[in-house]
Amino acid sequence: MNEYFYFISRSFLFVVGTLLPLVNPPAVTPIFWTMTSGASSATRALLAKRIAINVLIMLVCATVGGNIVLSFFGISLPIVRVAGGILVVASAWQLLNAKDNDMLHAEKLAEQFTMEKVKAHAFFPLTFPITCGPGSISAAITIGATIQSSSPTYSLLNLTGTLTGILFVAIIVYLCLRYAAQFLYKLGSTGTAVFMRLSAFILLSIGVQIVWNGAYELIMSLSGDIAKLHS
Repeated sequence: MNEYFYFISRSFLFVVGTLLPLVNPPAVTPIFWTMTSGASSATRALLAKRIAINVLIMLVCATVGGNIVLSFFGISLPIVRVAGGILVVASAWQLLNAKDNDMLHAEKLAEQFTMEKVKAHAFFPLTFPITCGPGSISAAITIGATIQSSSPTYSLLNLTGTLTGILFVAIIVYLCLRYAAQFLYKLGSTGTAVFMRLSAFILLSIGVQIVWNGAYELIMSLSGDIAKLHS
């Protein structure tokens, strides 16, 4: 029993330690708050729930079947990083150039924040690529490759710990977004604006880093192929 608990807890801690810094829910909180400007508390709560569920589904799917899907379509991880990184950069750039909303504009937005808009924004861009971007998905795919073990029992234990860890990450995402108001209220309007801009800049930097990592791997792969042709 102790051995089983060891395998589950080891997989759990590995997943949380890998995915939580990449998802980074506290940094997403001011971005979520800004992009849902004008929405009611009930609407934001619903969005937080939907985003957390989307994150859970995406990470589980990437972990369990990510490598199979990429192999089927002939897509490499570097390509995923480049494409996803561009989406992150585009979203961050839009946030950096967003104007601060006054009260009248917020009221106008509240009238336009219908249930259809909630459903439309819950996945893109709030879930992907802002909350669960290509870095998180790539990490989840990598984690999925480590689940397999020589023993079916140990593989099942690793899978149990992995799925529990992903669930824990999704719960943290929900709590941070659900109680964003309480967190940002202590910062004040000026502090929130500064924190949002800083988070958007960090998101932009992460996007550039993701694009560079993917491009670097593609360049190195191309260089290796050229070297083989000349040898």
